Amino acid sequence: MKNIFLLLIICSLTLNGWSQSVETDFREEWQFGLKIGTNYSNTYSESGASFKSNSKIGFATGLFTTIPISKYVGIQPEILYSEKGFQATGMILGESYDFTRTTSYIDIPIYLLLKPSEFISLMAGPQYSFLIHQRDVFKNASSSIAQEQEFENDSYRKNTFCFAGGADINIDHIVVGARVGIDALHNRKDDSSTTPRYKNLWYQVTLGYRFF
Repeated sequence: MKNIFLLLIICSLTLNGWSQSVETDFREEWQFGLKIGTNYSNTYSESGASFKSNSKIGFATGLFTTIPISKYVGIQPEILYSEKGFQATGMILGESYDFTRTTSYIDIPIYLLLKPSEFISLMAGPQYSFLIHQRDVFKNASSSIAQEQEFENDSYRKNTFCFAGGADINIDHIVVGARVGIDALHNRKDDSSTTPRYKNLWYQVTLGYRFF
């Protein structure tokens, strides 16, 4: 992920020279856009967690708008459909199992936007996430519907908050974005839940189109 942000900075410096002869500075314009991309998600284990998880790929798409406060500062709200989750392996009653969780969220970040140049935007802020769907695939040598149902019926938190940040490269109407975020609240409503306690940790890369 560090390489992605480094690439964004290099692209911005390169494009800065090109802007001398072409009108590219739209920082004081109110903008609206669409974006599509992918999430690379995993979990951040809470203390006492007894499982190990691996990252998984998910889909992300949505809308954004850029509201200028000044040439160098703005606000960027977004609303996204965003797939997160994880893959895991472990042992239950002496048997190994494979478990894949795909969680589908509506994410609503509100970023404070810093615009040091017409080509690069830096952002950070809070995000509200609402869980709209969850799909669990649980497999072992003697799996049963009851074991799968136990995961489905558990006490999940549907409303959570996240801290997120990232950068955009802006080339005329095209926007290439990179984000990283982590939940502020863990996935369980209370301590009676039998599922592992964790927080979502995700990286996101998107390609967008903006209107002026």
